[in-house]
Amino acid sequence: MGIVTATVPVESSGLVELRYRYGPQLLPAGGDPTSMWRYRALLPLDDQPIRYSLPVGGTPLLALPGLRRASKLPNLWIKDETRSPTCSNKDRATALSCELALREEKIAITAASTGNVAVSLAIGAAAAGLEAMIFVAAGVGEGKLRLMLQAGARVFKVEEGYEAAFRLSRKAAAKFGWYDRNTGVNPATLEAKKTVALEIWEQLGRAVPDVVVVPAGDGTTLSALAKGFRELVLCRATDHLPRLIGVQAEGCQPLKRTWEGKRCGPIRGTCADGIYVASPSNAATAVRDVKESHGAFVAVSDEAILAAMDELASRGGVLAEPAAAASYAGLLVARDAGLIDPSEIVVAEITGSALKTPHLLPCQAGSVHTIRATLAEIERVL
Repeated sequence: MGIVTATVPVESSGLVELRYRYGPQLLPAGGDPTSMWRYRALLPLDDQPIRYSLPVGGTPLLALPGLRRASKLPNLWIKDETRSPTCSNKDRATALSCELALREEKIAITAASTGNVAVSLAIGAAAAGLEAMIFVAAGVGEGKLRLMLQAGARVFKVEEGYEAAFRLSRKAAAKFGWYDRNTGVNPATLEAKKTVALEIWEQLGRAVPDVVVVPAGDGTTLSALAKGFRELVLCRATDHLPRLIGVQAEGCQPLKRTWEGKRCGPIRGTCADGIYVASPSNAATAVRDVKESHGAFVAVSDEAILAAMDELASRGGVLAEPAAAASYAGLLVARDAGLIDPSEIVVAEITGSALKTPHLLPCQAGSVHTIRATLAEIERVL
């Protein structure tokens, strides 16, 4: 049973951090290794049966020889969150939020999103029997919008953009009594995403890696990992934290510049819409978490992101959307900058799949040959 002992305000944000009666007894000794709910003792849940029906958690930690050779990191691991129900790490936060909404007897659930949260919530709410009220910027990708609508969500396109959509979603939740799933304000989203850290620890034989690399937009995914690893220390499962490296796009790097002690500077945009957050709600906490882990922030170009998408697919068989591929691009930058030693155990989290954004795939790794149906034609091409 997840017994919350404190709710601690998080600096300069509307989020609170939940704390528990930590100790080895909170860590799983058994249970389903493919389920996030194996960590329910470290989640804000009582002993009622889980009602949320979609399988969430237990995504694989992959040792991919081609990527290890290409990156020159022989101990590289890929935490592949694209194996979730909607191919995104957002499914963890959706699962816990929907479970809590059901327990609070809500009939609707809301969030603002640049895309992946919206798809995750639309599908998750449909599975839970809740109505999804989704707020997006007017320029949301057509592919992701179709998935939301297919799942029966009610979608509000907000002309003023994502930040206005976020504020409106929160106001509507308060006005109409909807469950507020918004990342950066609902602590359940942090709690659910921290289970990635707990899984990495178990999948590495109950050991923490030296470095974890993660894409960072508002910084909540990074802070969730930090919380998960901190709680492993508090539960006496390890005596140290991995270094966290947050990856931002060169065209939108407010977290990196804050960490460097600089002004945010101009926002130029990026192909990685999942980390295109000009005013991160979790900035102070993400910067704190990186500093406490003795980690760093790095920035990568769109060209490097597209190259990373190619390499992940062709050398590892992992289809990553641009924001997710930023983690692999970032670990190469960090390696070249001396932030990662080649001998270290490194985990890169791939947060979302390119299957929802096929129009962004560079399509450079393979080749196409139109031939007549003879072996001679194949030999000619070869």
